[in-house]
Amino acid sequence: MVMIGSAFGFRNSKKLTRLLLCSASGLAVLATPQLAFAQAAPADEQASEDVIIVTARKQDETLQEVPVTITSVGADTLEKYSVDEVSDVTSRVPTLSIQVGGSGSGGQISLRGVGSSNISASFDSAVAFDYDGVQVSTMRMVQSAFFDTAQIDVLKGPQSLYFGKSASAGVFSIKSQNPTSTWEIGAKASYEFEERGYVVGGYISGPLTDSLGIRLASQYNKIDRFVELQPGTPAVNQFRGLTNFVGRLTLDFKPDDVFSANLKVQYNRQTNDGAISHSDVNCGVNGRADVVTLFGGAISIPAGYDCNDKDNKIFLPDTAVALARSVPLATGPTKAQGYNGVPFGETNLWFARLKMDWKLADNLTLSSVTGFVNLDATDVDNYSYGGIGKAYITALGGPGPVSDAIIAANFPALAATNSVGAPFGVGTSDPRNALKQLSQELRLATNNEGMFNFMIGGFYEWRRFIFDTAQNAVNISLIAPDPITGYTWDYDKNHTTKTEATSIFGSVMLDLTDQLELSGGVRYTNENKTQRITVPYVHRLLGPGPAFIGSGFVSPNIDFSDDNLSPEVTLKYQVTPDVNVFASYKTGFKSGGVDNSALPSNSLSQAALTGNFNSLIYKSEDAKGGEIGVKSQFADRSITLNATAFYYKFTDLQVQVFNAVAVQFVTSNAGEVTTKGVDVGWAWRTPVEGLRFSGNLSYLDAYFSADYITFKGVNLNGRKAARAPKWSGNTAFDYSVPLSDGLQFSINGNAQFSSAYYTNTTSFADFRQNKYWLFDASVSIGDPDGKWKLSLIANNLTNKLFVSSSGDRPFLPVGGDDIINSTNRGRQVFVEASVKF
Repeated sequence: MVMIGSAFGFRNSKKLTRLLLCSASGLAVLATPQLAFAQAAPADEQASEDVIIVTARKQDETLQEVPVTITSVGADTLEKYSVDEVSDVTSRVPTLSIQVGGSGSGGQISLRGVGSSNISASFDSAVAFDYDGVQVSTMRMVQSAFFDTAQIDVLKGPQSLYFGKSASAGVFSIKSQNPTSTWEIGAKASYEFEERGYVVGGYISGPLTDSLGIRLASQYNKIDRFVELQPGTPAVNQFRGLTNFVGRLTLDFKPDDVFSANLKVQYNRQTNDGAISHSDVNCGVNGRADVVTLFGGAISIPAGYDCNDKDNKIFLPDTAVALARSVPLATGPTKAQGYNGVPFGETNLWFARLKMDWKLADNLTLSSVTGFVNLDATDVDNYSYGGIGKAYITALGGPGPVSDAIIAANFPALAATNSVGAPFGVGTSDPRNALKQLSQELRLATNNEGMFNFMIGGFYEWRRFIFDTAQNAVNISLIAPDPITGYTWDYDKNHTTKTEATSIFGSVMLDLTDQLELSGGVRYTNENKTQRITVPYVHRLLGPGPAFIGSGFVSPNIDFSDDNLSPEVTLKYQVTPDVNVFASYKTGFKSGGVDNSALPSNSLSQAALTGNFNSLIYKSEDAKGGEIGVKSQFADRSITLNATAFYYKFTDLQVQVFNAVAVQFVTSNAGEVTTKGVDVGWAWRTPVEGLRFSGNLSYLDAYFSADYITFKGVNLNGRKAARAPKWSGNTAFDYSVPLSDGLQFSINGNAQFSSAYYTNTTSFADFRQNKYWLFDASVSIGDPDGKWKLSLIANNLTNKLFVSSSGDRPFLPVGGDDIINSTNRGRQVFVEASVKF
């Protein structure tokens, strides 16, 4: 038996603890760019067991053979670090950035410096979100926990040929577990000490008959302190909580060797205490908390936040009392529970996928993938990020008798509730995102032993997306409620967008020799979108007038259509059985559409006056470029070394930023973004049984390579793209050792590094995140066959916060420079127990 002390050269528990808490050698993850390991196997079986199967070209291929840049993270890694959120995967994949929360789409994924806005619900993601073979056209899925996961694959670079629409920058693919061939029951429970949350979950899996397998799995997560508010924040919930339930049924039917079907039905429900999660105020160069100003600077409200954006304690006040009546024309949870000024959120999501395969001949298979999504998400939150009573008249410089008298005369509703310490959250928004999506893909593919194979197919998607939001942008009800309805919101507007997308695609693979493969193909896509805008309610003190349209506005149909050809070609050469080199030319496409962030003032009111709604249309996004790579293994495949060099140009990159002065989202197309660099990944299964190391390093140069003038009048040509660190990577280790025939000890760690990067796309003065390191670790003891295990898991050990995106704070005074920084979660420390039998 190999003891851990002798293997590492130390023999006491203090040194073990120091290694766990401080090692920069990182993650047991064994997931590096383009490579990953399977679970540990006996020494004489490891060479054959360390094989990862991926479907990057819609067929099963090994990770080392497929000529695509992929990071694959297996179930073993996800379990070791209690990973069940999409954002937690970033420490395993260099150049991957994920933001969760906020308004609009509810999430954002970017790769190699290219991604779509997290504040617009009209954009598809530039990184396609593929869930069990179905592309889900909403980033609200990013907010939902995943569980019982078999594998996560991140494909880098354009993937339009095989994955179609919205894969212009890559693919984030999640594959859930399937039924097992024998009956199996598993359960786990964990408690997290920092956020005071717990997870309970389990599954039962096995054969109902010789041809029908079933798997039932569910998980419940409750976090009491997901967000901690700054002491003294005027809010009912001083800790914003979060609950997440997910349940899934999988049926796997294989009556014979000709036909098979796999059905997955999943339900997610999430509730929270507000859409804003980890977003704090940076007080800018002037170093002070700028007041919240309203009505052209007439009213000032003390901001309240302490300018400490590093302590993970956030100032998020409840809604000002004068603004906190029921949401106009509310539906769903807002109507059911009313609205008393306390932020909340609720998401219900149904997902279903049916995959069927017919073996028409020994070498010919017809595959069908049908997908269905039904999403309904509602939340209410305040986007001033500040505000605590007492408000005052700006010109008078502060609260006082004269100021109170003027406020009472001009803003009577405000005066009635204007007390010291009162909540004064303004800029309140109540968005409802409702999506119904149906998709169908058919593929006919060969599997010949000879030199020629092909795949042809077709894809159809229909979806209806409703974005309905009531907002307080002017906060007019600080003067008085609407005199007709009594509502205290500025307006309610509805954008209903219907989309039909159709594509046909075909690819061929030619084995020119035993070692040389030429593959490629093309996808034709046609996409049509129609949006209708209705504004059923506008506060009577605002409109109709020159600044706001009036209640009852209905736009004509606003149409967008585009089509595209996306070709791809790859040449792969097998130098030896363990060394493959490849070169690819790839293109990508993401359809344009109609902006759904237009307000009843500004862009929408101007369009209504002229009857020309073309200003709301944004163009499609295209990508062209290529990559060359090598995938290699040495020393009986105990050493893996993979590398890819890439170069792509993205034309008309879809960009949306927030204009805090106009309190208006600005949607545009950047002229051109060039992204180039190198990804390197390595892994070493050492001669010491159970000890493995891995690591990866990415060099990235992503920048605006043509004129792009932002709403601030700044030309970003030559500036680096947002969320594009020049250097990033991780280094990792995993060590498992048997203590006896029935007991195994494991220790794992990960260190993630990123250099500096911009976090916004408005000017050369945008906030830059400095370089940082993150450390994760876990230690466990349990049965070697996984029958039981006890684990201590620590993610982000040093409690390091980094900024993923930023934007100007709304309602700034003249000269104010506060910005909103969205960050990662802080440290998490779990104790977890699991059983399987």
